[in-house]
Amino acid sequence: MRGETLPTVSVIGLGYIGLPTAAIIARSGMKVHGVDVTPSVVDTINRGEIHIEEVDLDGLVHGVVQRGLLKASLEVAPADVFVIAVPTPFAKDGKHTPDISYVLEAAKNVARVLKPGDTIILESTSPVGTTAQMRDMIASQRPDLAMPGLTEGTPDVAIAYCPERVLPGRILEELTNNDRSIGGITPRCARKALAFYKRFVRGTCVTTDAASAEMTKLVENAYRDTNIAFANELSIVADSMGLDVWEVIRLANRHPRVNILNPGPGVGGHCIAVDPWFIVNGAPEHTPLIRTARGVNDAKIHHVIARAAELVEANPGARVACLGLAFKANIDDFRESPARLVAATLARRFGDRIKIVEPYAAELPIEFTDTGAELIDVDTALETCDVMVVLVDHDVFKSVPLAERADKQVYDTRGIWPDQPRPIVEPAIEERRRAG
Repeated sequence: MRGETLPTVSVIGLGYIGLPTAAIIARSGMKVHGVDVTPSVVDTINRGEIHIEEVDLDGLVHGVVQRGLLKASLEVAPADVFVIAVPTPFAKDGKHTPDISYVLEAAKNVARVLKPGDTIILESTSPVGTTAQMRDMIASQRPDLAMPGLTEGTPDVAIAYCPERVLPGRILEELTNNDRSIGGITPRCARKALAFYKRFVRGTCVTTDAASAEMTKLVENAYRDTNIAFANELSIVADSMGLDVWEVIRLANRHPRVNILNPGPGVGGHCIAVDPWFIVNGAPEHTPLIRTARGVNDAKIHHVIARAAELVEANPGARVACLGLAFKANIDDFRESPARLVAATLARRFGDRIKIVEPYAAELPIEFTDTGAELIDVDTALETCDVMVVLVDHDVFKSVPLAERADKQVYDTRGIWPDQPRPIVEPAIEERRRAG
């Protein structure tokens, strides 16, 4: 509205979600103060550049920095709205226990600069109850402020939870157009957060309580994980029977009420491979299906390693190209990537016979150090490698015509080359049949 004073915003955490979110908010005209703990990230953003790969993000960040709408620093500064987008990894206890220490530390830093009327929104994917714990942390730091749900009367600040639901490679579009679940500590908190998101979100914003919004995000990814687990288990069964799983799925999906997903080498990324454990951790005695799905998808990684190793051993001396390290196609995000684990395991076992093709990497990750593995491009791989292990369905891999790979030994975990010649019975399968 004309003459309206726009709120100032502080975004804490400038990673894969925080930076695009900050840029989208700034594009709407609000002044954004971004905060990150890494000096190089802060310096990069203040130059109008980016430290992550995401479609159209570079131009957007450059533009809002040039217009003075986005600046970054190492310290939290006063603002009207605080958006927390920091990591929520596993604790280092081997039990998939959620670690919300980054959220609580961010809340403590925000508490130092809070004033009456401010709104604090947690966007990090979190276990149920985290928003309330964040509220309690702020209350312990600022007893002078009335907190929602803890004191009678009108609180001094609003606290809410609003998770993103975006696909890497489409983050800017989906941050703007996807629906949002906004959970407030109280209904009043939810309404204040709703007013903020409606300034830059075109999708439908639905208000609820904080715990329901937290659970909703976890349920979305657990649902996807369970469906992928069915496809991955099916692919292992098809392998044992010498069947083409892609053909089986294609035919099964002709049923009007069947929609089986495509299998892969496992499940990766910062959401689907992580979030189901937050539900399991919260209700371990009631989650056998979710826990089993996670186990199936993790086991698929080891199945792929075993199958790939069989193929390498069946071609002694041959160079082997592992195609892809990212957790999904056409991005540079390698977090929790099954492809990365498969390739690194093969590199440790077979040394310099293993070549890595990853168009979104400038260098190999640290676990490839001293293995002898080498990063090469796809053309070099086609010229020099006799064995191809497809781990990621990057477009550049899909574009390779049959004429350039017809003579290769291929293990395609993504089904991107359905026309690749296959032996009538693969040697490893025949050997298993004889043994069984």
